[in-house]
Amino acid sequence: MKLHFEPLHPDFGAVATGLDLRQPLTPEQVRAVDDGMNTHGLLLCRGPVLSPDQQMAFTRSFGPLDLGFRRVKNAPGSAQPHRFEYDELADISNLDSSGQVAARNSRKIVSNIANQMWHADSSFQRPRAKYSMLHAVTLPSSGGATEFADERNAYDRLDKATQARLAPLVAEHFALHSRLALGDTDYTEAQMAAIPPARWPLVQTHSGSGRKHLYIGAHTRAIDGMVVAEARMLLWDLLEHTTHPDRVYSHAWQIGDLLIWDNRCMLHRGRAYDLGERRELRRSTTLDAESEHRFLPEEALQTA
Repeated sequence: MKLHFEPLHPDFGAVATGLDLRQPLTPEQVRAVDDGMNTHGLLLCRGPVLSPDQQMAFTRSFGPLDLGFRRVKNAPGSAQPHRFEYDELADISNLDSSGQVAARNSRKIVSNIANQMWHADSSFQRPRAKYSMLHAVTLPSSGGATEFADERNAYDRLDKATQARLAPLVAEHFALHSRLALGDTDYTEAQMAAIPPARWPLVQTHSGSGRKHLYIGAHTRAIDGMVVAEARMLLWDLLEHTTHPDRVYSHAWQIGDLLIWDNRCMLHRGRAYDLGERRELRRSTTLDAESEHRFLPEEALQTA
């Protein structure tokens, strides 16, 4: 069956039909998904709940896997238990390592709350993340939607003077910036050093579509050549511009849904729900391998 796309939002996103996520993908299907991602940035696949093995096999079809924030959790002397066999399968839930709803004062709940900030997965590392695949296993009775905004559309809506002003700027992304802002400060030196900051141009060209886009989010803490106050006001203004309500798609989850998005040009955030109700989503992510060396010839990024 040929892959087919139906729009989710006037500006981006599509429902993808014609795939059985439980089966190995053909090279033609992988290319079709890539083409759909380059066009839409966000794909929704509906189906039955996948096993961790099935989700990881599907994800591996699109490149090497990202460990992401797990590097902090696995830092020497502070390794934290993980519910899954795969370190690369992120536990986007309110459950502790035993599978029970976590205590309200636990770091697991802080992690849930941090996910409510607009961000791109693993923007804080080099190489960064490419595709994230979030799969719904157990849902609360209400709340817990996930929202998305396309940074390509946001760039297109900037006036020419602002585009020119932003073009030369380089921003620093740090893994713990959002956590520290929420008062989650109890990290060891090894954890703080596990993922050093990464520096990226504020405006980039998406290699799949050729469109320019912003690259911002909750992990972005500084801009080269600006004092902190100036940089953060600019970043907040750009985030407000990018996530204007008319430019946001809000996904109301159904069990079995798999959402795939392109972290190079998409921002996302989770929405609040009753943290006393069980909620379990599993995220697998691929690496943007080309980004390890992309942008590095520029003098401003030689120290990245």
